[in-house]
Amino acid sequence: MSGEKNITTSIQGMTPKLNSGEYVFCTVSDISTINRTDTICEFKEAEGVTVVMERNKADALKLKYEYVASWITLQIHSSLEAVGLTALFSTALAKHEISCNVIAGYYHDHIFVDKKDADTAVRHAGAFSLAQ
Repeated sequence: MSGEKNITTSIQGMTPKLNSGEYVFCTVSDISTINRTDTICEFKEAEGVTVVMERNKADALKLKYEYVASWITLQIHSSLEAVGLTALFSTALAKHEISCNVIAGYYHDHIFVDKKDADTAVRHAGAFSLAQ
């Protein structure tokens, strides 16, 4: 099943879903110290491997982090080739001074925002249009 490429269709069918929990971004030099089932995602960088995981799991592993986030999933199967969706919702959030960290999965786009901004971000991530 291929994802939606049409930005108008994506916006009309999209519903932001706030996932429960608190999430953190950590970096590790040795990924073998992390149980892969505990990570939301991983990204290899020159400086180390960034892992996104639940805060309580990072705390149990005594991993350092600086940012506690909420995780919002955009409930539309957007194509990885779709143009403009990330720009639209990041712009909508920026207008309300909400930073966002975006991770695109195969089926959905995922937005991580500061925990304190979660409810506002959900309202504004779903309330934008092509006219903005």
